[in-house]
Amino acid sequence: MRALLASMAIATLAVPALADPLPSWTDGDAKSRIIEFVEAVTTQGGDDYVIADDRIAVFDNDGTLWAEQPVYFQALYALDRLKEKAKADPSILTSDTLKAAAAGDMKGAMAGGEKGLLEILDVSHSGSSVEDFKADVRDWLANTRHPTTGRAYTDMTYQPMLELLTYLRDEGFSTYIVSGGGIRFIRAFAEKAYGIPPQQVVGSAGKLSYKVVDGNPAVMMDGQIAFVDDKEGKPVGIDTHIGKRPIFAAGNSDGDFQMLEYTMAGDGPRFGMLVHHTDADREFAYDRKGHVGVLSKGLDEAEQRGWLLVDMAKDWRRVWSSAE
Repeated sequence: MRALLASMAIATLAVPALADPLPSWTDGDAKSRIIEFVEAVTTQGGDDYVIADDRIAVFDNDGTLWAEQPVYFQALYALDRLKEKAKADPSILTSDTLKAAAAGDMKGAMAGGEKGLLEILDVSHSGSSVEDFKADVRDWLANTRHPTTGRAYTDMTYQPMLELLTYLRDEGFSTYIVSGGGIRFIRAFAEKAYGIPPQQVVGSAGKLSYKVVDGNPAVMMDGQIAFVDDKEGKPVGIDTHIGKRPIFAAGNSDGDFQMLEYTMAGDGPRFGMLVHHTDADREFAYDRKGHVGVLSKGLDEAEQRGWLLVDMAKDWRRVWSSAE
């Protein structure tokens, strides 16, 4: 009997402790709240149990899953492609915004605000098939570097958020991107970067058409913005593409406010979080002012609404998915 008890004790000691699902998060309130929520909605028989089919989690992309400074990475891609197009056909530069963008004048290009950015995206993205466009995006991402960090853009994804995506999927969640960025731009890299397949990407979209080009059927990008998946557009995009109200939503700016508000308004357990960019040493520090990623209303109302405000400097041990 003693030998049996001893062998049982040794076997018990040999069982490894459960692995930390969020190793790049510091131990504290933010990490604890996330884990407590996930455990609550995945524990069968518990009061807050949610069936797997309803475990929908939505994430903004720019500033939430990867960086967004000094400007959205898709805008940097658009500027590069606009310059190339303008060399071949200067007549496409029909506004001061487009002329500034083609000349590499970032300040002038951004002076037009959201309207100007949409104009740049419209002109730079039109004229190719969807498949050719996605191939070009992948090539650009592979061969272009961020203007200040020198990193590949896909190396500027956030390790703590990648861990969170994996953790949720391991616990039966379906993870979606719901971004103001272009749906076809993000679909070009989302599966490789985040493990999120293209059919689980919701984003802004331009007009499309079907054509047979040189005998090959293709969906063509015709330009003109058909849908903007930002602010009030995000709940509309969720309903259109997903068809269910999420129970978990993460963003980083006031452009995500309505997405979190919509998510939290449903029945049963809900989780909303905002990434607050507080780390000027490892990433960038910004919130209320700027031309991208402005966080003001969300900063003021997160606590009273029960949303988790993630302090990047305090809550993340590590920032980048690549070596720091």
